[in-house]
Amino acid sequence: MRRFAVAVDGPAGSGKSTVAKAIAKELGIIYVDTGAMYRTVAYDCIQKGADLSREEEVAACLEEMKMEILPEKGGQRILLNGEDITTKIRTPEIGKGASQVAVYGSVRNHLTRLQQQLAAEHSVIMDGRDIGTVVLPQAEVKIYLDAGVEERARRRVGELEQQGRTADLETVKKEIQARDENDMNRALNPLRCAEDAVRLDSTGLGIEEVKEKILSYIAEKIKE
Repeated sequence: MRRFAVAVDGPAGSGKSTVAKAIAKELGIIYVDTGAMYRTVAYDCIQKGADLSREEEVAACLEEMKMEILPEKGGQRILLNGEDITTKIRTPEIGKGASQVAVYGSVRNHLTRLQQQLAAEHSVIMDGRDIGTVVLPQAEVKIYLDAGVEERARRRVGELEQQGRTADLETVKKEIQARDENDMNRALNPLRCAEDAVRLDSTGLGIEEVKEKILSYIAEKIKE
């Protein structure tokens, strides 16, 4: 089969990563979690004591940072300066930091180049906020995955509880709404649905249902 790319965009908690990983495993292609890449930048900056509200400080960290994305079937591992930080970046603090650094052109341009390189070398399914509009505008398949704020908050609470952490639903809901505000209204490459993307609302749907809908659409598009 020829190389192809699937772009999955949508707000935080819409199920993008979970579904994209499942599809990658099903099709035997590479899953690229672009959000994890932004989390890595935030993690590095926080570790170095950089002020995330100052682009020059974030850019200075970026120049010294060596990020390696190691694709695996159904997922990826991320190395930062040789250290595997794949699980260390999965905290609310780092998630908030990722949203902060994602507004900077220096960060977005740097990571976009890495993401495009991965897509040039592998068949990929890539999720994020601007994959279908900016990173992979020529992707054969584009999906915009959404869900109601209440449902997205419940999912996030469930994820945190599985990790042994306690979480308050209302607090998580406010955090998600704040992140939506940042992602949709940033000046550079805001979250939006590409004109040629299929919009899919996952509210009330199970992962398997969403996966099957997307797989059906991929099969249809790849045949064309």
